[in-house]
Amino acid sequence: MEVPEMDYMAIRASFAAADKVRDAGLTVPEDVIGFTDIPYGPHGRWNLLDVYRPKAAKDALLPCIVSVHGGGWVYGDKDLYRYYCMDLARRGFAVVDFSYRLAPEDPFPAAVEDVNAAFTWTADHAAAYHMDPDRLFVVGDSAGGQLACQYIAMLTDLAYGAMYDFPLPDIRVRAAALNCGHYRFEAPEDGAPAQGVMAAYFGDRIRESLPLVDALAHIGPAFPPTFVMTARYDFLRDQAALLADKLREQGVPCRYKLYGTEDQPYMAHVFHLNIRLPEARACNDEECGFFLENS
Repeated sequence: MEVPEMDYMAIRASFAAADKVRDAGLTVPEDVIGFTDIPYGPHGRWNLLDVYRPKAAKDALLPCIVSVHGGGWVYGDKDLYRYYCMDLARRGFAVVDFSYRLAPEDPFPAAVEDVNAAFTWTADHAAAYHMDPDRLFVVGDSAGGQLACQYIAMLTDLAYGAMYDFPLPDIRVRAAALNCGHYRFEAPEDGAPAQGVMAAYFGDRIRESLPLVDALAHIGPAFPPTFVMTARYDFLRDQAALLADKLREQGVPCRYKLYGTEDQPYMAHVFHLNIRLPEARACNDEECGFFLENS
């Protein structure tokens, strides 16, 4: 199925304009060292990653955060998340920031395959970059929150993981922070085609693909402790409550936070990426503190 070009090109342009405003004037912090443009798979620029570490840590073994970026499955790359990931690294972590293939050029399951390849690379190269494989954490937002949630469910429900035709690494995620994510998909009614980013991501295979992305159906007690975040004006706010309810139902330790008040319209979708906001700093501090509590 062909997706009209304007569907995703307009989304990309809109997101890019907002991200340019968000990051205007930011510079690389002097207290962070980066190892950049490292290949982790065969797909060129879409299979590159960066590793950030606090410079003062030198070769100390650090807890590791893997960041799964958002962008509606059609937009984004590691470079758009570098300031956020470097800011996390300043809190005492090694941070893996990676790009993955985007729809509609590379529809589902390409992004899931790349997430798996990035985690496999992290497991295989932890020693080389002084990352502690026993203290592995995940952050993901928006579409990246969905991908991160799904991937952790695959790691903790082996029958679910076996629904895909690639091997999973032998890793344990200690805790996750899932931010402003989309966790439940609904099939179009009455045989209608998918629209927008859903059409871009799934093409004409949405109905047969939905069971493969239904992470909520595969969350069980083995899912790691999770910080679930949303904001007052997040258009996906209700999705966070769905995830938190499912985690609690399964006995998974869960911290649910709704940030912002009615008089703060800027407290919207993925506000935490705007690292100059005091509320973003507070959120990111809380999430990193949650990781250390569960290390």
